[in-house]
Amino acid sequence: MLSGPHIHVSPAPIRPQPLRLSLKPQAPTTGHVDGGWWPRSRDLATELPALAAALDVRLGPVHRMAFAMTSWGSTPRCVEVDGRRVRLDGFHFQDKDIVHVRGLDGRRVSLLVIPPEASEAAGHDAVMAAGRRDNADSPATILAASRVLAGKPIPDPRVAADDAEDRWEGDGGRVGRRS
Repeated sequence: MLSGPHIHVSPAPIRPQPLRLSLKPQAPTTGHVDGGWWPRSRDLATELPALAAALDVRLGPVHRMAFAMTSWGSTPRCVEVDGRRVRLDGFHFQDKDIVHVRGLDGRRVSLLVIPPEASEAAGHDAVMAAGRRDNADSPATILAASRVLAGKPIPDPRVAADDAEDRWEGDGGRVGRRS
């Protein structure tokens, strides 16, 4: 029995989407972050290889990444990138809008993470602002100025009032005295 002609259709090649990353030029560190990164998902194991490849120019081989556990989905302790293990360190008390990436030689970059669900215009503005040479704005300020819904900002440290010691003494505290 003869069959008709066979048609083989090759699937279209999958083109990787460009990495949405902007780094400040290499210079003395200014501000809270060294650039901005706009991942496409909250799956850190999937997003890390492309980021590590791009940061290889600045840091050499990526060795570690610290991140806020509440910002990402379930994340393994290590991910293999180009035959090397990259350790992923999740913390409960880290700013949810920043990741810290460290190379094998100890060099580090801190990146503002733009939420994947940000609109095109807001995400673009935020990633570009974070990568501007002299930008010293906080992550929350960059995200707010770019119209990206930001996480709760880390409060500024409190400064004691001049009369704090007097209030302490009045409330029964003792400064510089032994009983």
